[in-house]
Amino acid sequence: MRKKTKTAIKKAFLVAAFLCVVLFALSVTMHNDIEPQSQYDSTAFVSEAVYGYQPVVKKYAEQYGVSNYVDVLLAMMMQESGGRGQDPMQSSESYCGKRGCIKDPEKSIKQGVYYFSETLQAADGDVELAIQSYNFGKGFVSFVKKQGSSYSQNLAIEFSRKMYEQASDPTIYSCLRKEAKQYNACYGDIYYVRDVLQYRNAIALN
Repeated sequence: MRKKTKTAIKKAFLVAAFLCVVLFALSVTMHNDIEPQSQYDSTAFVSEAVYGYQPVVKKYAEQYGVSNYVDVLLAMMMQESGGRGQDPMQSSESYCGKRGCIKDPEKSIKQGVYYFSETLQAADGDVELAIQSYNFGKGFVSFVKKQGSSYSQNLAIEFSRKMYEQASDPTIYSCLRKEAKQYNACYGDIYYVRDVLQYRNAIALN
């Protein structure tokens, strides 16, 4: 009787071990079937309004020699306005020196694409530097070149802080981001490049 009990226990142990091996194999297979997490920010969303302007953006990108950057330009529009309003590229300041002088979306896009082509040329093809300079102005290109460098987040923060501290009236600028406030970098948007590239990546995945 004792011999039968030992045999039953041994069989039960072998069955349990076999089941463990099977379950482990299945878990490995299921894990391998899961797609790796995307390197892109899955929360970035580009509006239909922005996509609706794609033909116009493409038209002026071809005209100004930046046809390879249509996705970047759309991403910049998303960051600027989400495709809303009469000045979706927020390019009035580069056109007339003040906000709100452009009242026509196509004129806004034409000026925005033109200005980006200018910043890209000034930046010697450094796309990130060109993108940030669209927000800061072309003075940022000169600032970076004086450092003998290329675009970096630290230089963006340094430039923003410098411009904010030297402004004759700092109250015209507001720190919309708490991250910028801690650096006293309230001139422009120090995270403009980061956010534009997230939108560009979302466009690439669309």
